[in-house]
Amino acid sequence: MMILGFDPGRDKCGLAVMGSDLQLHDHQVVVATEAIASILSLLQKFPIATLVMGDRTTSKQWQKQLKEVLPASIPIFTVDEHNSTLEARDLYWQMYPPKGLTKLLPQGLREPPRPIDDLVAILLIKRHLKATNRRES
Repeated sequence: MMILGFDPGRDKCGLAVMGSDLQLHDHQVVVATEAIASILSLLQKFPIATLVMGDRTTSKQWQKQLKEVLPASIPIFTVDEHNSTLEARDLYWQMYPPKGLTKLLPQGLREPPRPIDDLVAILLIKRHLKATNRRES
């Protein structure tokens, strides 16, 4: 089973595809106007069973659009996005350790050199899986 994580935004969106085994298969940041097409493309590439999205910025509008284009068999879950950007910054430095002089800066002062919306999408999937596992226990 694969999960599509979606960090909705006005200008750009984060997408991630992860298996329930936490194996990451794809992650990308896309322009908001291309988000639906990118999601549909990922649905063609991967056996996605669930879509998980953040509950903040523009979430309601995106949910409406997604329900119009997604197969009815793919449920949409919203996940609390609180502090996800801060966590995504930490995740960025775990995935891409700093090099050169950047290593000398305290992590809190380092700024990732690219948008990290895709990493937020990864965190949303992990939060969803954690909540699902809690309910099943």
